[in-house]
Amino acid sequence: MMSACRCWKDLSSSSDRFEGHFSHGEKNGKGKFFFFDGSTLEGFYVDDALHGQGMYTYEDGGVLHGTYVDGDLNGPAQEFDGEGRLVFKGQYKDNNRCGECWVYYPDGGCVFGEVNEDGEMTGKSVAYIYPDRRTALCGSFVDGELIEARLGTLISNEGGRPRFEITPNSPVYSYDKSTSTCIATHTLLPDPYENQKVFVADSMIKGAGQGLFAKMDAETDTVMAFYNGVRITHSEVDSRDWALNGNTISLDEDTVIDVPQPFDQMERYCASLGHKANHSFTPNCKYDPFVHPRFGSIKCVRTLRPVQKDEELMVAYGYDHKPTGKNGPEAPDWYKQELEEFQQRQAAPTGQ
Repeated sequence: MMSACRCWKDLSSSSDRFEGHFSHGEKNGKGKFFFFDGSTLEGFYVDDALHGQGMYTYEDGGVLHGTYVDGDLNGPAQEFDGEGRLVFKGQYKDNNRCGECWVYYPDGGCVFGEVNEDGEMTGKSVAYIYPDRRTALCGSFVDGELIEARLGTLISNEGGRPRFEITPNSPVYSYDKSTSTCIATHTLLPDPYENQKVFVADSMIKGAGQGLFAKMDAETDTVMAFYNGVRITHSEVDSRDWALNGNTISLDEDTVIDVPQPFDQMERYCASLGHKANHSFTPNCKYDPFVHPRFGSIKCVRTLRPVQKDEELMVAYGYDHKPTGKNGPEAPDWYKQELEEFQQRQAAPTGQ
């Protein structure tokens, strides 16, 4: 009888290898695969197949904890991204997602529903749940994308099975990603989550016009509002007068979100209100990426510290402070003036 030994062997010409216990030439006991792409798979092997709890680590550092039967994923599983954030919770059958599953976004939102045979969040009984883990849009989705849904409330989550209560006479919400010319199809349909968190009123800043205020107390790291708008290019923004860029925010290297006139007026557009937040060099909020069920990839306004009901929400616009040639910083005049005053206050001696 051959005794068990701990060793490793190459598995293919692609330089995959296995390190662990072997018995009678088969993997038996604790072991770990090292794949050529940098990913790994470790767990307990019986007669050459992984059984029980296993951990697959992706090349980017993400991790999938799953239940294996005869080497295949069969049973409960949880998946985390490279920063340790939960991105999936649910069931697998023969290496495919099945049954009721949760998909989580880094911004705090998530989608719940029964996946189809391809493991996609597709069907008529799927729900997007906002970061408060209470407000939801319940209805039809295709591969996690909202098709048509009504407002609902998550009222129980006993035993991992959520239950939703649909709001009577709720409007219908659908995927409505903006273009370079269309800000939204339903410009006067407020976002139901944002509508609970904020309101617009005259700013406390003299001459700033309207501002964004908290409807309720909120803790640090709370999503308060969404910044949707038409999608234009950076070159388009850079080539026009600063007077036209009062409601612009960079989305990524290619895209800028803009709320142009007349949609800066509440009577013309109130589907999202993030553009109403004014600037401060000592802000209580920040802009963050957000994957919105209705607007797609946008930005949100998230608290940097606890805020109180009726407190004005302020963000740092983040214009470039460095002079460019002889023109000074790339920023509007009001910003340059505020920056100068802020720097003078910072430099002033204290206790006098």
